[in-house]
Order: sequence, then structure tokens, then C-alpha cells
Amino acid sequence: MLEVKDLKKKYNNFQLDCSFRIEEDQVVGLVGRNGVGKTTLFRSILGLLRPDEGEINLFGRSVAHLTEADKARIGVTFPHSFFSEQLTIAEIKQVMIATYSAQFNAAEFDQKCNRLQLPLDKKVKNFSTGMQTKLKLLLAMSHEADFLLLDEPTSGLDVIVRNEILGMLQDYLDQKNNRSVLISSHISSDLEQLCDFIILIDDGKIILQEETDNLLNHYGILKVSEQEYSSLEQEFILAAKKRSYGYACLTNERRYYQENYPKIAIEKGSIDEVLMLLAKGEEQ
Repeated sequence: MLEVKDLKKKYNNFQLDCSFRIEEDQVVGLVGRNGVGKTTLFRSILGLLRPDEGEINLFGRSVAHLTEADKARIGVTFPHSFFSEQLTIAEIKQVMIATYSAQFNAAEFDQKCNRLQLPLDKKVKNFSTGMQTKLKLLLAMSHEADFLLLDEPTSGLDVIVRNEILGMLQDYLDQKNNRSVLISSHISSDLEQLCDFIILIDDGKIILQEETDNLLNHYGILKVSEQEYSSLEQEFILAAKKRSYGYACLTNERRYYQENYPKIAIEKGSIDEVLMLLAKGEEQ
């Protein structure tokens, strides 16, 4: 579905340098702190930025040469990019009909707006943040897109609306095969529920690509004193950082340390903790 190969984009004091693939029927979560390259990557995939080096292929062809039909297969949401807030949903619907013609099912769109309690005759500026977010995602999915690129779709939402958003997305994926998603989020629990793979990015580089189940089931955080750290088998330690009590150590073989070091404190590795230990900085 998507291949990013040796992509490089350089600014004054920053360079994006990454490679990864997303296959059909995969949901991939992109995790990283602000300013580490997520938005640059998304804009490059959409052809809004021209990379200095490397290739980006979507649907089997370079993003620089996507046809209009190819572009119609992409659904996108950005946190601060949308239709004019002076428009009503009814007016936005007319734009979608004109843009996507046969791919946009107006009657079904109306039904979904009704189910999500999104009034067609109300200006978007009068919608709550949750209503605007639901509308953004609904529009991204409304023209039967095969590839969704979602930048922070659940940011700033309460847990009830976040669950609605994730439910919408899961229903959409269940409706048809060969749909894929690249989604970024600061809320790791959302990605843990939804994603098949997690990509951690820091300072423009991918620092980990892992199956979500493997990350949650096999990774762990060892919390050890300095004396305990000095006696640990280091083969399965991926990263370690100094803490007030000694060291926090990341491993992808949690069970090994549970069996061989039963007295040390070992916790499951959440996405947030894994990122914090692998990233250059100390804060998520």
C-alpha cells in the first residue's frame, strides 16, 4: 500500500531520515513528541513537500505521479486544517459531491451525520471540538478511501468522544478489505487498541518498528538499583536511563528477566515508557 524508502528532508537544524512499509489491511501508529518529524512525514506522503532524497510510493506508484483517481482513494485529517468554519455540513456536502462524484454517497453521509448528531444546517464554527473531529473523520471516510492518513484525530477529546472516533474507524475498516491507515497520536492507549504496528520516531529518525502485540506482551521496564544493574545480563537490554533509584532498563525479553531475576521490579512496557527510554530527551 505505502512504501517510504530512504526518505530524507533537511531543514536548518533538523533532518527527517526514515524508511518503512504499510501493507494492505494494516493499521500503523506513528508515535513521537512534537517537532520530531511526524507532520513533515505526513506532508511528504501527500506530496505537499518534496523530499531531498528517497522515494515514497502509494498504490504502487510514486506520490509525485498519483492520478486524480489515486488521490480520491486517500482520506486525510489534520488538527488545524479543515473546510471554512462558516460553512454548514449541507454546504460541505455539495463540495464533496462535486469533488468525488460517484465515490461520495450523499444519502449514506446524511444518515451517518444523523446518527452522530451532526446537524446539516448548522455552521461548523458552532460545533464542539468533538463534533468537529467526528465530522473530519466522517468526511475523510465518506468517499470510500482505501488509505487513511490521520494526524492526531483524537487530540483534545474526552474519553467518550475518543471511543466514538475509534469505533467509527474500526467500523470503517471492518466494512471492506484492503484498507490501510497511518495514524499519529499522543494518546498511546488509542493506538494500543487499534494498531497492528507501532512506529516510534525521534529527532527525525525511526527508533523502533514493532508489532503492537509483541510490544505489549514481550517488552518490559526493569527498575533496578545501581548494584542490580551492574549484575544484569545485558544482551536483552535495549536502552537504559539513570533514575533516582538507579536505572530504568528497556527489554524486549521481559519473561527472561522475570525467570532469571525474580527479585527485581519488572513492569510491562507501555508505548509511552518505551518511547521515553529510547528517545534522546527525557520527556514524552
